[in-house]
Amino acid sequence: MRKVLGLDLGTTSIGWAFVKEAENENEESSIVKIGVRVNPLTTDEQTDFEKGKSISINAGRTLKRGARRNLQRYKQRRDNLIVELKTIDFIDENTLLSEEDKDTTHSTYKLRSNAVTEKLEKNEFARVLLMINKKRGYKSSRKAKNEDEGQAIDGMAIAKKMYENNLTPGEYSYNLLTSGKKYLPDYYRSDLQTEFEKVWDFQSKFYPEYLTLEFKKEIIGKGQRATSAIFGKTYNEYPAEIKGTREEKKIIGYKWRTEALTQQLTIREVAFVFTEINNNLNNSSGYLGAISDRSKELFFREETVGQNLYKQLLQNPNTKLKNQVFYRQDYLDEFEKIWEKQKEY
Repeated sequence: MRKVLGLDLGTTSIGWAFVKEAENENEESSIVKIGVRVNPLTTDEQTDFEKGKSISINAGRTLKRGARRNLQRYKQRRDNLIVELKTIDFIDENTLLSEEDKDTTHSTYKLRSNAVTEKLEKNEFARVLLMINKKRGYKSSRKAKNEDEGQAIDGMAIAKKMYENNLTPGEYSYNLLTSGKKYLPDYYRSDLQTEFEKVWDFQSKFYPEYLTLEFKKEIIGKGQRATSAIFGKTYNEYPAEIKGTREEKKIIGYKWRTEALTQQLTIREVAFVFTEINNNLNNSSGYLGAISDRSKELFFREETVGQNLYKQLLQNPNTKLKNQVFYRQDYLDEFEKIWEKQKEY
């Protein structure tokens, strides 16, 4: 008897049959076992499957379960806070905790902004606490491996040093490397963008035919390779190459970034500097970078999250606040400032 396994491979099912096939007249063919495995894919899942994309049917369930948990935790936080506020007689069953009067769409934001500097009534204070209670803020899980790297993680302290000493990320990194440090910090995107603008403004005095406004628009937001390719394609000038050990190359690269602010470089050195700055910008997370820049803005303007949001509403009542994420520490700092002020009353 000849044994045969037959397979019917489809996009949503796999059919199979194991049979014994007769090879002479004395034998009789028979089906040993038969079956089918069905994949109940949605239209989108089937399209991805046919394109060869790896998919997980459970991924969608996981996302929805996470959303349900977040909603449940938010409701629990709110309910627990309301219970506490009732316990200390700040509110009762009839206290209005929402905005319903005419022209009061942003009244709670105004109360939250003023809570740092002036007295609020108990029900107003309750509304502010409930608004802050909605958000938990972003908290990084990144850990320091050693003392040097631990210092590098504190981006706000570094941003403050650069601000006080009028340094760019390139200058700060060069100072660290020449003083024997091995680890370089992750810089705020706004500081890297400022460095880009400073180098561009200074070097464009020497190369106005290269560093035009149109060319600037081409390389902004590009990665290291793309920036290099654009320089080569447009002007046949590629970034300068550095020879030496890895550490020597790094030091020379940051030296050029430092010198680019005060003295003329060759066009190939200029190309190198812009590819490196763009590489730093491209490697930094846009989402986390935006959070960091918001935190930095609060620090240097000495504002709370509430003051910053209300200021945006005053400038544009239709501005979107929902997706403006801040660090968890920013919310904690705001809470402490409001608490200390309201405690006086």
